[in-house]
Amino acid sequence: MIDRVEVAAAVIERPDGAFLMASRPVGKVYAGWWEFPGGKVEPGETPRHALDRELREELGIAVRRAHPWLTRDYDYAHARVRLHFFRVTDWAGEPHPHEGQAIAWVHAEQPAVEPILPANGPILRGLALPLTYGISAATELGVDSFLRRLEAALERGLKLLQLREKGMPAEALATLAQAVAARCRACGARLLINDDLALAGRLDAGVHLPAARLMRLDQRPDLPWVGASCHDAAELERAQALGVDFVVLGPVLPTASHPGATPLGWDRFRDLAASRPMPVYALGGLDAADLDTARQAGAHGIAMKRGLWT
Repeated sequence: MIDRVEVAAAVIERPDGAFLMASRPVGKVYAGWWEFPGGKVEPGETPRHALDRELREELGIAVRRAHPWLTRDYDYAHARVRLHFFRVTDWAGEPHPHEGQAIAWVHAEQPAVEPILPANGPILRGLALPLTYGISAATELGVDSFLRRLEAALERGLKLLQLREKGMPAEALATLAQAVAARCRACGARLLINDDLALAGRLDAGVHLPAARLMRLDQRPDLPWVGASCHDAAELERAQALGVDFVVLGPVLPTASHPGATPLGWDRFRDLAASRPMPVYALGGLDAADLDTARQAGAHGIAMKRGLWT
């Protein structure tokens, strides 16, 4: 087993979506490179305790609220590290550099600082994902009603949508997909097509892999964004090995769409989502009121179908 240096790292985020990055001070390896604030986990500390201590020492802030997020391994020439990322959403004090580093508030799409440490680059891609992942309901609502509700959701800020209409004939699905893609592009939202690589490619969209498809693949589809549905540890491991951008894990709670499925519950969800290198959305019986509970359990956010359109 590889002996790794355990590190706590903070995504300190403001309500406007900006987050804090810091440059490494002179005298340290990779001096001048930018990273997320944090530092080594000392003996006897948990990653969360290390996070609180490091942010107090480096930036002079006291963490009030932090959600566990991703855990990524990275091998530098000088060290092999395991980075425990937290998303810090509330703190006391104003961040100021206490160790000679520069700091900057940046956005995931255009971080505007460089160079960024290699271990931190993939984190920016995860931060580009919103907290809510919508799933279409055109079959249940009717196409016209769904498109009207989609337009309203996009106006309210929906930025990530999966088109999932499993019973719809191929021609009707292709027509609907074109209409949905046009609306998403107009509002700057990302679209993923469920289980149809060809259609996703034609629309320059991403693809969402059902668990059965995920388990049959031996390499990541060559599309800009790839998500996957997972229900257990084996499926999560396959998604991780393929390098998907994010996964949906559930059902967490009982849901009308899968009446025979045994829900995971939040404790099992927490155990399965812990230490994953990719964002994990919680799915199943959830609505917007469950977002904070999901994030405290290690979720990136929540995926919704009925809760979004009603």
